[in-house]
Amino acid sequence: MKRAGWLFALAAAIGLTAAPVAMAQARKAPAKKPQARPAARALKTASPEIRCPSLIGMGTKTIRSFCDVPAGTDPEQGVIISIPPHTGEATLSFDLHARHTYSEAQTKSGKGYAQYHAVIGVLTMKGDLIQRAAVEAEFRSAADLFDRIGGGAGPGGLKAVAPAGREQIYVTLPANVSQISLLGESLDAITPAGHETVVLPGRPVAIVSNLLIEYRPK
Repeated sequence: MKRAGWLFALAAAIGLTAAPVAMAQARKAPAKKPQARPAARALKTASPEIRCPSLIGMGTKTIRSFCDVPAGTDPEQGVIISIPPHTGEATLSFDLHARHTYSEAQTKSGKGYAQYHAVIGVLTMKGDLIQRAAVEAEFRSAADLFDRIGGGAGPGGLKAVAPAGREQIYVTLPANVSQISLLGESLDAITPAGHETVVLPGRPVAIVSNLLIEYRPK
């Protein structure tokens, strides 16, 4: 009996010692939740700052500015587009058009047919190619023109040069690029004047309009 009493006392002592520990564990503060990361800035779409070496003018129908893309290899001589300060990649979008010289007399006589295949390059200011873009267009009548340009000496105050056809272009720009250049690479054209291939630096190859940049502000 003495041994049983001793074991009972020992068990009671152990129980009294463990109880505060269990209670302390039960009262332990809950783990803190990790701090939430700030939400990423929303994408923004804007018209970029553009340096156009040859601005054709404003469209009478679309109210857009149309710019010649010259052939060449020097990015400084191309259509230069500045990208706003941004985080990560940005997306450049624009419409690419063939460059047609309209003649009312040739069109009415049925001799105004023209066909174009133009290729331009989107380059970094160091001359590295990011992406190529191309447009194909045929002209038979004035209905094939994308728009007419005002401010000319022709009938109705229109210019003879006009954009024909339309190809929507999307280019993904690297995160570290702040400026790019559009330069013509080649033009294969069949016009009333004959078959022409343009490669001479400075000669217009195509027309661009509706340039937009989608980016995440820095």
